[in-house]
Amino acid sequence: MSKNNIKINEIIFDNSILMPEIVRMLKNGHTVTLRLKGTSMRPFIEGIRDKAILKAPNNPKVSDPVLAEINKGIYVLHRIIDINGEDIMLQGDGNICVEHCKMNDIKGLAIGFYRKGRKNKIDYIYSRKWKIYSYIWIRMLPIRKYLLAFYRIIWLKVFPIE
Repeated sequence: MSKNNIKINEIIFDNSILMPEIVRMLKNGHTVTLRLKGTSMRPFIEGIRDKAILKAPNNPKVSDPVLAEINKGIYVLHRIIDINGEDIMLQGDGNICVEHCKMNDIKGLAIGFYRKGRKNKIDYIYSRKWKIYSYIWIRMLPIRKYLLAFYRIIWLKVFPIE
């Protein structure tokens, strides 16, 4: 069968069913590609449109995007903004508020993203582009709410998400 004739079916599961299975697969050494939901990682990661490539976490660091269980059965894919021993502080790029978890609540590390509907090009988190973006965005926290408001009110009206 030709590679062009492969049919891909996407199935949507409730997070209460999907996330424990993803965590199990990550623990077993598998890499998982997950279509994202929500707007908490805007403006660079867009729910429904973008996908994250996850692997088991191995010594996550500040600025790494991780899949974390912040409450029983509640998972987020957010960036680590502080590590203090076993205490982790997370924040979505599109959020002003923070979440907290423990190191063992981190279930996966996003090693890259399929962004802007691309199917063949991965933006890896250890690439120069991603490191520069992360460095700048984390330090823009004092004005982030204004940038996000501009993005939501003006940018998305001029350049709607496909």
